[in-house]
Amino acid sequence: MRQAGTYSGLLSKMSGRAGTHSLPLARIKKIMKKSGDDVKMISGEAPIVFSKACELFIEELTKRSWTMTMQGKRRTLLKDDVASAVIATDIFDFLLTLVSESGNNFNADAGQVNPR
Repeated sequence: MRQAGTYSGLLSKMSGRAGTHSLPLARIKKIMKKSGDDVKMISGEAPIVFSKACELFIEELTKRSWTMTMQGKRRTLLKDDVASAVIATDIFDFLLTLVSESGNNFNADAGQVNPR
């Protein structure tokens, strides 16, 4: 007999019918569909799981960035704090191409790396 999976409790707590989500599920589903030509159908639960994963990711990155802010004896989180958190944390290595030590090559408005 199959046992309940790791995410079964997560989905019951976050049911799409149970309330609002911090991130728009329709936008998440649209991004998922754009990810590849072979993605045709997406279950109703998949965007909910992605939404929660994104929330947890943002929360973790914010906490680590805030630590950098506090080390700088400031109370305003800057993009350089986010860059420092990314550089200092191995799990965020996939973001290294977006940030640099100086933070000068990242255009936050456009969401892309500026050429040097």
